Amino acid sequence: MHRLARTGGTAGLLRWLAGRAEGWAGLVGPDGTVLHAAARTAGAMVPDVAGLVAEGASALTERGVQAYAVDTGAYTALLFPLSVFPPGVGDASGPVLAVVTPRPVATGLATLLADVVLPLSLCLQAETLERKRRRVDLAESRGREAVLHLLMTGQLSIAQQVAGALRPRLPDPVRVCVVECSGGGRDEVARVCVDADGGRSWIVRCPVYARHLILVMPAEAKEPGPGAVPTDETVAARVGDCVVGVSEPVPLADTATGYRQAFHALAVARELPSRHARFGSSPDPALVVGPAGRRWADELLNPLLTHVPRRAQDPGSQELLATAASWLAFSSHATGHLKVHRNTLAARLRLIGELLGLDLHRLADQAALDLALRVRSTPAPACTPEPAQSGSPASGTSKAAGGLDAILVRPAVRDWADRQLAPVLGAEETLRTWVRCEGRIGPAAAELGISVPGARKRLTRLETVLQRSLLRPPSARYDLWLALRSRDLTAAA
Repeated sequence: MHRLARTGGTAGLLRWLAGRAEGWAGLVGPDGTVLHAAARTAGAMVPDVAGLVAEGASALTERGVQAYAVDTGAYTALLFPLSVFPPGVGDASGPVLAVVTPRPVATGLATLLADVVLPLSLCLQAETLERKRRRVDLAESRGREAVLHLLMTGQLSIAQQVAGALRPRLPDPVRVCVVECSGGGRDEVARVCVDADGGRSWIVRCPVYARHLILVMPAEAKEPGPGAVPTDETVAARVGDCVVGVSEPVPLADTATGYRQAFHALAVARELPSRHARFGSSPDPALVVGPAGRRWADELLNPLLTHVPRRAQDPGSQELLATAASWLAFSSHATGHLKVHRNTLAARLRLIGELLGLDLHRLADQAALDLALRVRSTPAPACTPEPAQSGSPASGTSKAAGGLDAILVRPAVRDWADRQLAPVLGAEETLRTWVRCEGRIGPAAAELGISVPGARKRLTRLETVLQRSLLRPPSARYDLWLALRSRDLTAAA
């Protein structure tokens, strides 16, 4: 009994009892509902066993006794309430052990059942506690995921309120770290992360990528000083098959920017022997668009910001903004991030495109919307206060991209574009072709006259050179489109 309690649990014990009784064994509720059951063989099933044990369980509950038996012409049902209380103290609300055995009842069977009550009760309690623990773990995981989602959409105050019930407190400023684990090792890596920094980081299982852990870490080391080893480096050293990408220090309100940086660093780390990389210094384009860029972003997003749904169940402006940001970051994986059906996502994207006058199938309009959302989430004083330059829309661009051209010719934006493209200067054919083909590998490979695997290898090498993720979202394709567009406009001026 005790061996089965340790190895087989409730199911193992019931199967063993059914064999010893040469009949049926199960757990039933006080109302006679069968909770768990096992039979020796299919032929050993007792006719109307459910009615027989229900009758016995009802009588046992009504009388408050410690054992009860029901005899029929061919079978006997023996019932014992499961309880870990001392003898004589019943538990009428708990389940009942019921065994149906052929008559005559085997010698010693009743004593055997009385003896098995205690290990079976403990087994059932342990399994119940384990289910509750899993529910608590799932609730905590979903709570952390919700806090991360609020941070990614810029709702800082609400995120801090929700996080107040969990530990640790949200740090500020932070570094965002993305750890790519192998196989099903994410839980083990999470334990390593907790041990490495003493539980100071906010650890979230990524809802989009099943092998990713996201850490929102304090920007400073665990123990400031020359001997301090950052958490991300410790994890990369201790877990031999994980890959780690880390952002620059960013304010907590800029967690979304930190995540993008960490994801780009992860693409670089995959190609390094150390399996660890930190994001290289590169300003966000939202910081260099100036006041004119902020006015352009406000004008572009205004129909979305002022949208009032016709029905109460339709998404409002905040929900649509969160949908747009998630889709731009994760593409089709946004369904997992937002916890919505793909048809719901498609309907919301159609509505967003109609409100803004954008064709969200075009990379140019995607880049314009992405930049506008990033400008909106950037504090106004952080933007470069250089006066905007005049410009005219080029042919073949939408209204949104055309209005953006005047922003992309600003000197600060041109300097930003030059820094983005400097690593591939003079060898940007593959990059330009890929961007021109809307970031799709198949059409880009056909235009370049190479195979799809060959194009993928080229883009993988470009990821290392540019220190940006290209093939997996969040991708740098929006920034690269903006940089190439800025350079083309400058060359044509």
